Amino acid sequence: MEFPLYWGLQKTGLPLIVVTCTDDTGITRDLCLLIDTGSTNNILFSFVYEHFQKSFKSLDGQGSIMGFEGQQHGTPQIEATFDFEGQSYISTFSVLDIFDGMKYIQEETGIQIHGVLGIHFLVDYEWIIDFKQLKISDSNE
Repeated sequence: MEFPLYWGLQKTGLPLIVVTCTDDTGITRDLCLLIDTGSTNNILFSFVYEHFQKSFKSLDGQGSIMGFEGQQHGTPQIEATFDFEGQSYISTFSVLDIFDGMKYIQEETGIQIHGVLGIHFLVDYEWIIDFKQLKISDSNE
């Protein structure tokens, strides 16, 4: 897999990808995710989870993550399966309400970000971010 990051960088200045989730009934939804090498966890924003709960599997227990503002938050944990560039991925996400923090990006660019792919995902799936060529590739390249 090799995917250029130009679109997200041109529109928002951020490395964004669009993935597809399918729920139990076969309904598909596209989600815009920020690739964040500084984030330990994957995050799905609570407004997305509230609207599309059937697309995700709830996990027992709670996680804890530090938010953008530096405070610890207890978070529900979910498992998400999504498709990107013809490959299926499964990963755990923390559900966090930080819509206000992302609202500025949406107002300025018209692009709504639905969550974050953190370093655990990148390491688990051996994704390589090449900032010189502005692309993502995996270990299969």
